[in-house]
This record gives sequence, C-alpha cells and structure tokens, in this order.
Amino acid sequence: MKDSLLPASHGAEASPLGQPVAYRDTYAPELLFPIDRQLKRDELGIAAAALPFVGADLWNAYELSWLNLRGKPVVALARFEVPADSPRLVESKSLKLYLNAFNQSRFDSAEAVAATIRRDLSAAAGAPVVVEVAPLGASSARSFGLPAGACLDELDIDIDTYQPAPQFLRAGRAGEEVEETLYSHLLKSNCLVTGQPDWGMVAVRYRGAAIDRAGLLRYIVSFRGHNEFHEQCVERIFCDIMARCAPRDLLVWARYTRRGGLDINPWRATPGGSGPGNTMEVRQ
Repeated sequence: MKDSLLPASHGAEASPLGQPVAYRDTYAPELLFPIDRQLKRDELGIAAAALPFVGADLWNAYELSWLNLRGKPVVALARFEVPADSPRLVESKSLKLYLNAFNQSRFDSAEAVAATIRRDLSAAAGAPVVVEVAPLGASSARSFGLPAGACLDELDIDIDTYQPAPQFLRAGRAGEEVEETLYSHLLKSNCLVTGQPDWGMVAVRYRGAAIDRAGLLRYIVSFRGHNEFHEQCVERIFCDIMARCAPRDLLVWARYTRRGGLDINPWRATPGGSGPGNTMEVRQ
C-alpha cells in the first residue's frame, strides 16, 4: 500500500458520513478516513502528551468477504483493536466502505486478508492495530453476557436533562471505599455528523468512594441528545467521573449496537488497568 492513498487526517465534517458514496468492490485502502482524536480531546482538557487513561476501541465486523484464488467467496468475522493512544480514529462509514471493497478481490488466505487490513488500519490510525480474521467455518461461538455488577435501569427516578450533565455525578466521603461495577442499557447518543441515534450499554467499574447511583443514571441518560462519536462519549464519561468522583481506579466501557455491519466498543481505564474483554451485549 502506498501512504499517499490514505487521506490526511481531518475533522468529522469532511468525512463520507451523510454523503452519497458509490460502493467499491475491489480493494481500495484510500477509502479509509482517519480523524484526529485531539480535536475533541481539547474540549475535555486532555493533553496529547499526558493521556489520563489507557484503552482501546474494539470493533467487531460481521460483513467481511473476499474471493479465494479460484474465485470462490469466503465469508468471515473480524475483530479490530485500535489503541486509545493512537493519534487518529477511523470513521465508521469509511471502514464499512473499505471492508466492502474486499468483496471481489482475491486473496490466498484469511491470514493475507488480516495482514492487509492490519497494515491499512495501522497506517490510518497512526499506531499498530490488532486485527483478527476468522472464516465462519473456523470461528468460535460468540459470547453474550452482562457485566458482573448492578444494573441501574430499574431506579425509580425523574429525569429531564438530555445533554451531558456532569453535575449529577457525586460520590460519598473519602475513606469509605467500595469496589463495584454499575451498568445501564439506557445509553443513547447521536452521530456527530448525521445526528442518527447510537444505542448502547455503558458500564462503570471503579474503586473508591461510593458513586451515587441515581446521579450516575441521570448522567448516563443526559447523553440522549448529545452528538459525539462513540469513542468520544466514553472518554467524556471517563473524564467526568474522574473529575467529579475521584475514584482510585476506574474502567468505563460501552458496547454499541451495530451499524453497517460493525459495532464499536471503546473502553478507557486508569493507567495500569485492563479492558473488559469482548463479551457481547444482548442487542449486538
């Protein structure tokens, strides 16, 4: 692949989202559209040289196909893991178009497809991307489940705020430390460019003073009218909880329902933390 085939990194307004685009069916790495992460991190006061978190954006792809050397189609599932410290994210519609461009392209193996995608996504993101490609006949069963914690969704509370409201977040007195996981299926945000709804489950695992559960649920629901990409929402949630509740350790992850044959599942944790794995949410 020639680096010149990749577009320069831009803001979301220049992306193919919301624009009519002709589908390609032969390999076309130039379709990938990288977006600078720092453009939105500046809003949160996150310095590029001192990220307050570690993490990754975990993508699952359900519509990947190519031709073998004899022209017979192969279908596969794929998983991509883009590190949170990469300078760029990859816009989702461009990734969908890129993957569809494999449809009439010939490769001699799944490993060759994985190597090609790994090279292209790493170039777009500006950092090594983990890529796994599993033809359906060889793939293991997908795992569905709920976080091992408490669901907030049955709390009987009034809510009337639908833009991010970190003032709802509060924690108990320091010194009275708990360790728990709280989650909700009521996360909804909207695409930064098109305004289309994005649905997901968000989980918060922390160690520190107890976070007020009603306030956390109100805060999660307050994203309902907010326009931002999945990755950016999770980073905003992480930063707001750290600023308002000051836990000693924190992991925030979201599992969004798929669009265009892709689901995106970002996670962010305090340095030294690890991710939640790839257990699917029931709507995925």
